[in-house]
Amino acid sequence: MTTADFIALDEQWSTHNYHPLPVVIATAEGASVTDVEGKTYLDFLSGYSALNFGHRHPGLIAAAIEQFGRVTLTSRAFHHDQLGLFCKELAELTGTEMTLPMNSGAEAVESAVKIARKWAYRVKGVPDGTAEIVVAGSNFHGRTTTIVSFSTDETARADFGPFTPGFVTVKYGDAEALRDAITERTAAILLEPVQGEAGVIVPPAGYFAEARRLCDEHNVLLIADEIQSGLARTGTVLALDHEGVRADVYTLGKALGGGIMPVSAVVGGKDVLGVLRPGEHGSTFGGNPVACAIGRAVVGLLKTGEFQERSRELGAHLHSRLGELVGDGLAEVRGRGLWAGIDIAPGGPTGREASTALAERGVLCKETHDHTLRIAPPLVISREELDRGIDAITEVVKTR
Repeated sequence: MTTADFIALDEQWSTHNYHPLPVVIATAEGASVTDVEGKTYLDFLSGYSALNFGHRHPGLIAAAIEQFGRVTLTSRAFHHDQLGLFCKELAELTGTEMTLPMNSGAEAVESAVKIARKWAYRVKGVPDGTAEIVVAGSNFHGRTTTIVSFSTDETARADFGPFTPGFVTVKYGDAEALRDAITERTAAILLEPVQGEAGVIVPPAGYFAEARRLCDEHNVLLIADEIQSGLARTGTVLALDHEGVRADVYTLGKALGGGIMPVSAVVGGKDVLGVLRPGEHGSTFGGNPVACAIGRAVVGLLKTGEFQERSRELGAHLHSRLGELVGDGLAEVRGRGLWAGIDIAPGGPTGREASTALAERGVLCKETHDHTLRIAPPLVISREELDRGIDAITEVVKTR
């Protein structure tokens, strides 16, 4: 079968809720993928950071295969020998005290919302049914009905109402707006340390320090959504570490599953996550033995610091080279570590056109807005491969 054959099958039988590039991937390893026609590409998207450790990392594959040979699912009706170890090791890695394992990133955010509300009622004393969570505009936390209720992306919201109440939206990066939004009903402030879907937006210096101060002053939880930004993508275990700030609750996902299966978690203090009691929240597959075994292997990779260091070093090179294109094809470059959002200058190609042109040159990435590309190669990429991808970007966007 050809590329066209496979795409025709997708178009006929799968729901059209995505607009993928016309590439059909058949195999992958490290930082590269190969399509059904035998053409190899550099992966500059990494499954939106789910593939931080590359495709089919041998240590992660080995952990999955070993667990597949033992037990794959028990449900949480019973204990299994991987759960406690995973929860302990992830909490220790993130400097927290308790882990709630789930599956998708959206589930982790939904769980954090439920925990924050329950904490507000049981601990803070907010009147039942009135808790509010302050969120930022241009956020991306998932696509469930509750989460799109506080999205400012009309494509994500249109025709999906009525929406869940209890959220107050303010401008990202505006500390005064955070202050003005807090009331006696505020349970939490939910923020991304770097806004990925918005175009890899890094907040102003001091923004999270002020958010932390406000939370402490008003007895409000700070929730950091680290699903895309966490687990070495920005050069530290947690992107919030760059700010010298600790959140009360973190949501994790994507890279936690090693690019093998969906694994997510909420981590935080026992005084917060401990509000949940048996029967109040759960998931049949959340914390399953295979997920825990893979998650433990991911934690093991992060304990060495190797991937954080690679992200810092290669990220500095990425940003240096992309920065040379500002004024010559690019309007702006943003980001941290091996993660960049690049705005194509007026008069240049659209994001979709640039993505298509890059695919033709053997580099896969994806637009996030009309004229913005998100660059996030696997952290296992070599400097030579990284330069090859940047050369292709230069060729596509350079105006002189």
